[in-house]
Amino acid sequence: MRVMVVVKASRESEAGEMPGAELISEMGRFNDRLIAAGVLVDGAGLHPTAKAKRVKYSDAGVTVIDGPFAGTKETISGYWILNVKSMDEAVEWIRQAPMKDTAVDIRPFFEPEDFAGIATPDLIEQEKGWREDQLAKAPKA
Repeated sequence: MRVMVVVKASRESEAGEMPGAELISEMGRFNDRLIAAGVLVDGAGLHPTAKAKRVKYSDAGVTVIDGPFAGTKETISGYWILNVKSMDEAVEWIRQAPMKDTAVDIRPFFEPEDFAGIATPDLIEQEKGWREDQLAKAPKA
């Protein structure tokens, strides 16, 4: 199962404050462990929303809004995408992350099988093919 670990933004991350060298080193070692275990698909930190754009869709059309965006509660500062056997495995990995004073959400991706009864079998097979291509291109241990 694939999950996205969403790292919540903080006032510091939204101010563009970089983490210290010690935390960067710890995070590098943690990411190395995820790679060695074959569970890391992707991950990165994100620039603050001051450098972001928001694209808003409505019946009136599409609007592009320049950052920064108010508040950090719904903003993210980074992410990991993991390929794990279960949500429990994802939690066990993320409990070991060198995080301080923040929160993360772990959310499973929809899988092609989740659309059974909604999408046609051909569309489900197409989605499976896309997923297989993604996983084939993911980092390997």
